[in-house]
Amino acid sequence: MNLFTDFDSRIKTVLENLEIVREKRSELDFGRISVEPPRDQSHGDVATNAAMVLAKPLGLNPRALADLIVAELKNDPEVADVSVAGPGFINVRLSVAYWQKLLAAVVKAGADYGRGSLGAGRKVNVEYVSANPTGPMHVGHCRGAVVGDALANLLAFAGYDVTKEYYINDAGSQIDVLARSAFLRYREALGEAIGEIPSGLYPGDYLVPVGEALAAEHGTSLRAMPEHQWMPIVKEKTIAMMMAMIREDLAALNVHHDIFFSERSLHAGNGAPIRTAINDLTFKGHVYKGVLPPPKGQLPEDWEDREQTLFRSTEVGDDIDRPLIKSDGSYTYFAADVAYFKDKFDRGFDEMIYVLGADHGGYVKRLEAVARAVSEGKAKLTVLLCQLVKLYRNGEPVKMSKRSGDFVTLRDVVEEVGRDSVRFMMLYRKNSEPLDFDFAKVTEQSKDNPVFYVQYAHARCMSVFRQAAEAFPGLDIASLDLAGAIAGNISDPSELQLLAKLAEYPRVVEGAAVAQEPHRIAFYLYDLASAFHGHWNKGKEQPELRFVNDKNRELSIARLGLVHAVASVLKSGLSITGTAAPDEMR
Repeated sequence: MNLFTDFDSRIKTVLENLEIVREKRSELDFGRISVEPPRDQSHGDVATNAAMVLAKPLGLNPRALADLIVAELKNDPEVADVSVAGPGFINVRLSVAYWQKLLAAVVKAGADYGRGSLGAGRKVNVEYVSANPTGPMHVGHCRGAVVGDALANLLAFAGYDVTKEYYINDAGSQIDVLARSAFLRYREALGEAIGEIPSGLYPGDYLVPVGEALAAEHGTSLRAMPEHQWMPIVKEKTIAMMMAMIREDLAALNVHHDIFFSERSLHAGNGAPIRTAINDLTFKGHVYKGVLPPPKGQLPEDWEDREQTLFRSTEVGDDIDRPLIKSDGSYTYFAADVAYFKDKFDRGFDEMIYVLGADHGGYVKRLEAVARAVSEGKAKLTVLLCQLVKLYRNGEPVKMSKRSGDFVTLRDVVEEVGRDSVRFMMLYRKNSEPLDFDFAKVTEQSKDNPVFYVQYAHARCMSVFRQAAEAFPGLDIASLDLAGAIAGNISDPSELQLLAKLAEYPRVVEGAAVAQEPHRIAFYLYDLASAFHGHWNKGKEQPELRFVNDKNRELSIARLGLVHAVASVLKSGLSITGTAAPDEMR
């Protein structure tokens, strides 16, 4: 049950019943009507701008139209009070009976409360992390991993058919460098003194096990081969071991992808998939032969002062046309991007979401141009950029990891503070804003630590059920009709205030899914936890508000329904963020 869609429907029904509206219905845009919580809770439970947006086309003063709407809403038995504020806003206060009905619906829905049909099964591909397999995950990957994973969870909860994808950048010069770095460690495993790692190679100790594995599998045979012979062997083994390590790193963060897509597959058969994608663009009139003017600033790798095969991307929203095939006949990196998008589109995805680091801001327009050209406007592409994370310990910057060579690994962070703290805090700021992550603060057991505060609320809910079992021996909570016990019992203003926060959840889920902003769920959970803790504290001062009253079994069971609803929503939201909902805090 969604309070706001319910009252949106009721208000539109009221409007349809007004004669002046029926006369001009074809001229009115009901889509501009909003029904939402009022900014000031003292004004009521629901507010609408219906009179404000419809008055002008109806030739009425907004307050005059608001008065007509209010007169009709007063006839609704579940409306306790309704009034006009300011230039024509309508504030509605709901009856206690309505709140009790809503709470019963929340209890019955359980884990499905807030689950929506907004996506209508629309197929969405969320690609995130997609780091080069040249080493362990570092903290720079961490935020994108969490944002992408939580967004995928959110969209699935909102009714989309979601696929979580990782694009393995296992082609190109950086993989050659990786293989040469691993080969050096292989020689080291054979007993050679390799000295300091040469500049330009990967220095991290994480390649030592790769060298040892190559030595165990091939003995000294690789050392006797020329580079062009050992290179493919070393590449295959190194990529496999790097990806195994990356999967383990991501699993430690509770990140699991449905598909790992290899860039090398696009180059199979002499680049047949890329060639097919370019042919498709050519057929649609988006490819031509030409010479690009030198761009301002530093020249990109794929710029040449000679004729190339170019994508006419400026005609589909890009700043400049992009090279697809170099003058020597080889494909550009961008050509692989085109083929990859086409592969996704051919797999039937209606929308593709790329979660990238802030340093990829220059990719946005070119990827959007690819989407328009390849899908002919049928598919939507969105790029979400994640700003940097800065690590601190008690306000001091965290030093680099020895194991990685020059960065802090994701595993270092997870092992120190736990994956729940990492995941929740990576979402506790909008992805487009920089994030400061302090190891000391995210492990505090206080209200100032959001993940603790939210998880503690769920644990407190569970403790209420244990208290009830002690207060009423033999009480089988699992068999209780919690929803049925609510009517006539849940009525205190503090309880209704907590209920009002629960009522926002479906609206928050839908709004977060539409905006593709999973951080909204984390913010909401903190607010819900705050409301629950606030009500709990009132019970300390006013015993009659406590959830369990050993002198009143019926009232206690009804209040267990309220606690069950809070726990269900907390667990649901924490599941979207990929964070656990503990029964106890240790």
